Parts: sequence; C-alpha cells; structure tokens
Amino acid sequence: MEQSNVEKLFTCMDEVTEIIQNSKNEIYLESLIIALNIFLDDSAQEELDDETKQKVIEPVKTFNEEGYDAETYRKALGLAVLKGMKGGSQQQHLMTPDTVGFLISYLVNKLIDKKGQVSIFDPAGGTANLLTIVLNQLENPFKAYASEVDSTLIELAVLNADLQKKEISFYQQDSLRPFLIEPVDMVVTDLPVGYYPDDVTAEEYQLKADEGHSYAHHLFIEQSLKYVKDGGYFIAVIPEFLFDSDQSDKLHAFLQKTAHIVGVIRLPETSFKSKNQAKSILILQKKGEGTKEPNQPLLVQLPSFKNAQAMADIINQINQWFTTYPDRLN
Repeated sequence: MEQSNVEKLFTCMDEVTEIIQNSKNEIYLESLIIALNIFLDDSAQEELDDETKQKVIEPVKTFNEEGYDAETYRKALGLAVLKGMKGGSQQQHLMTPDTVGFLISYLVNKLIDKKGQVSIFDPAGGTANLLTIVLNQLENPFKAYASEVDSTLIELAVLNADLQKKEISFYQQDSLRPFLIEPVDMVVTDLPVGYYPDDVTAEEYQLKADEGHSYAHHLFIEQSLKYVKDGGYFIAVIPEFLFDSDQSDKLHAFLQKTAHIVGVIRLPETSFKSKNQAKSILILQKKGEGTKEPNQPLLVQLPSFKNAQAMADIINQINQWFTTYPDRLN
C-alpha cells in the first residue's frame, strides 16, 4: 500500500533523526531538532560530518520534493515527537490528543462572531501542537502567542510553526511570571497540573495556597484571565478533579468574581486509563462591561469518540446551544 503523505513525511523525519542520533549520540528529540533545521535550511547540514551528510541526502530530498499542507506537517511532526517522548516524558509534556484539539478548534470558531483579526495565546505551549491545530482551523486572520519554559519543547514549537508557515510569537519563560504582551481575545491551553515550586512568584497570586506550594493549574487560570481582554475567552483542558480538590473553594470564589462559566465539556471516560486521569474542557468568559452569565451553561458528557452517531448527536446539541448564546467575540 502506498504511504500516506503523513507517513511519508514521518518516515523521512524519523530516518534523518535516527541517522543524526547515531552519529552524534544525542537523545531523539535533540536529534529531531537538528533534522528539522536541515529540512528547513540546507545550510544546517554543515554541522554534520561527511559520512552523515551522505546518509541524509535521500530522505531530505524526499521530504522536500513537494509541499504539503500545514496539517500534514503538523501530524507528521506529532508522530516524531510522540516517538521521542515515549517512555521518557513527564506527564505534563504529553501532547494534547488531536481529537481534543479539533474539539477546541470547533469551540473557538463558535465563540467568534467577527470578521477581523483574533488574538490567541497559549501559556503552556509545549510543541505548539494544540495552538497550531486551532490556527489551522481558524476562520479569521490571527495574531498568535505561545509561552513554554522547556528549551527543547520551545525549539520544537518554533520549528513546528516554521514547517506549517504559521506566524507565532514565542516566549521562553516561566508562564507564571509577567509577560510583555497586550491582552488577547482568547487563551487556549492544556493546563499543566501539579504543584508550582516557586513560592515567591506564587505570592503575587490571589489563588496562592495558604501554606505550602500552590497548585500550578490554579495559578495558570488566574494568569490566563489576567491576559484576556474583558469579554474575552479562556478555553482549557482541565483535570476532572479541578473543582473538587482542596483549595477549590478559593478557585470558586475567584471565578465568581472574575469570569462567567460558559461551559464544561467532559471528555469521554473511555479516553483515559483511570477516572483519576479524566479531563474536561472548561470555557470561561472574562467579566466585562455588558457581559452576562449564559441562561444555562453548556454542560456536556461526550460519548466515545469512536461512536460516530452519538458524537454527531452531541455536536447537534452543542450547535443548538450556541444558537441561544449571543455573547460572542465581535
């Protein structure tokens, strides 16, 4: 069977990455960064020895012989990143699944009712997989920003954006420290979950813990809403236990003061190994002049993504709900 374009590109990426890995004795993801630089710019081969240069000629040529659309590059790179992270990645470095990314893209487009430019920020950008899924489906022109503290992930994110020809401003920093960006229309992110070790920075937050380390996922919500315009939106993948854990009283009070809960979409339980790992999508609107609570928040339990008919029925219900929700970006 003929390879799909995604498989063809992944095979080239993987082959060049493994050649570099064997030559330089680097880990897979670091070798992938070198490989991507070579695909994007032939002069990057100069750092390879002559034998390695010879070995990469054919796969590099195959990779570059025709142009593909952004989604094809994104999916191929996603496979390579997954291979590199397999077995050795921390939980917070795992990529947002494509099915969840496309659902978030759908929600983003539903919440926009304007023809002009939309500004979007992901404060936990990782390899920019989620952000570029959203940008590839966005029906509006955009300004996009992403932040990531991990140097390997942000290098991959920049190369990912370059491959897809997406203009994104990247910040390599702790996302819970101040940013030099104007407030945006929308934050989309997959919330990092766990404790935040920097108690000094956490002191600046309303959602800091009364004692001990604060929850990073709480601080990320507060930080995100700080950088969203009044009336703008926050859409995030959240842990199922977000509103039930200790310190959740503080989170409830903070959200009541600063945001409207537009909806909570529970992802299929079948997508997770255990109930403890279950996740949802939370949609908030930052309070502002003229904003108001929806008459009835969008509360949905998704069926298995494999059940096409049940999913179609749920999407119809969500579409119906949006016909009664007038408060979109305009």
